[in-house]
Amino acid sequence: QVQLMESGGDLVQPGGSLRLSCIASGSIFGLSERNWYRQAPGKQRELVASISSSGSINYADSVKGRFTISEDNAKNTNYLQMNSLKPEDTAVYYCNVHTIIPSRDFWGQGTQVTVSS
Repeated sequence: QVQLMESGGDLVQPGGSLRLSCIASGSIFGLSERNWYRQAPGKQRELVASISSSGSINYADSVKGRFTISEDNAKNTNYLQMNSLKPEDTAVYYCNVHTIIPSRDFWGQGTQVTVSS
């Protein structure tokens, strides 16, 4: 079983930066995708950034050039660096690990990011 714990959410002014962290405990066998999702009030959860099982990185168009996903395998930690934050980035951000075989999803509890002046 895999447990994920996010941290780093906060209230920040527009134009500011935050770094979210996701620490994984437990064992992940085989290939997996490591993702960050977000969900704003009244909206569906959306994929923000991902690292595929082959290591390729993708971003939602709305965050390209502003957000950076990275990971430190030695620390079992995944990061989301968020720069030039906008009010529309306000959401609960969730860390996700999707294992390929078997197909399973693990989620963290979420961390609140609020961008407001």
